[in-house]
Amino acid sequence: MLMYLADWLEPLHSGFRVFQFITLRAILGVLTAMLFSFLFGPWMIRKLTFHQIGQHVRDDGPQSHLVKAGTPTMGGSLIIASVIVSTLLWADVANGWVWLTVLVTGAFGAIGFIDDYRKLAFGNSKGLSARAKYGAQTLVGLAAGLWLYLGASSAAETSVLIPMLKDVAVPLGAGYIVWSYFVIVGSSNAVNLTDGLDGLAIMPCVLVASALAVFAYASGNAVFADYLGFSYIQGVGELSVFCTAIGGAGLGFLWFNAYPAQVFMGDVGALALGAALGVVAVIVRQELVLLVMGGVFVAETVSVILQVATYKLTGKRMFRMAPLHHHFELKGWAEPKIIVRFWIVTLVLVLIGLSTLKIR
Repeated sequence: MLMYLADWLEPLHSGFRVFQFITLRAILGVLTAMLFSFLFGPWMIRKLTFHQIGQHVRDDGPQSHLVKAGTPTMGGSLIIASVIVSTLLWADVANGWVWLTVLVTGAFGAIGFIDDYRKLAFGNSKGLSARAKYGAQTLVGLAAGLWLYLGASSAAETSVLIPMLKDVAVPLGAGYIVWSYFVIVGSSNAVNLTDGLDGLAIMPCVLVASALAVFAYASGNAVFADYLGFSYIQGVGELSVFCTAIGGAGLGFLWFNAYPAQVFMGDVGALALGAALGVVAVIVRQELVLLVMGGVFVAETVSVILQVATYKLTGKRMFRMAPLHHHFELKGWAEPKIIVRFWIVTLVLVLIGLSTLKIR
């Protein structure tokens, strides 16, 4: 939005031309989202506390979590607001990619909001039924996949790139709609499963989003895309502003969510952030790289699947408790140690993912 204001002011002073550069607007997106979080975070926490919008703790969870009961939740609404405000201020609002990511993020945030609200209204940790939650996610995920499929101008745009292999892609055709659905919905729920300790999920989201900003910028720049062996995607560079806004909003939220947390993001934040990462990865065609960079999210999800499968097949549990971070808690690891170690693992995986930029 402000880019167009700068265009209008450019005849008055040539310095306003600098706002045409995506790199500058991406940096401003980080700072704006972070400032928004810092300004409105304390106010939001006071409001949530006043209205007694507190966390309900699982009865079968670690006993150390009982002290978290009553901590304000649904703080993810602050993240979503920060991201959307920052994106609409600094990104090109005429760009279709921008609107797709904003709408998907907002839609999954709305699903999470209803889920959180039901938990509070009925005084338990169940929220929406699994059928209702996944049904709504499916509708949004398939709609996003259909949007991308119908908007594709070539077969290359509906193919899956294989990292580190030059000019190797798997064409999916109409199957791209289902592929997009699985990536978006899978990423959304993976982040939601990871969001179980103070600050555990938000920092990996910041790191992965920051890396996706690099991929988006490279894919949207014809010179860089050609040099790196990417398919150039017109206009997708604007998503780097969206991704850096996630980074800024996440860091701002972490200020209040760091151990011991003053506020939790809730499903409203976790579902939205996961979907945002998923849809950006699909657009820039780095779904498999997302699988690597989001390895912590993948491990948490796989631990739940294995726990359920082994219990049904053998009557025994593979882990002391799932998701994986609870297993380490019950092994005696301190919560801050689990959090920081998961962050370190994510940083390493993100660096590995970024290395695929040039390895072909």
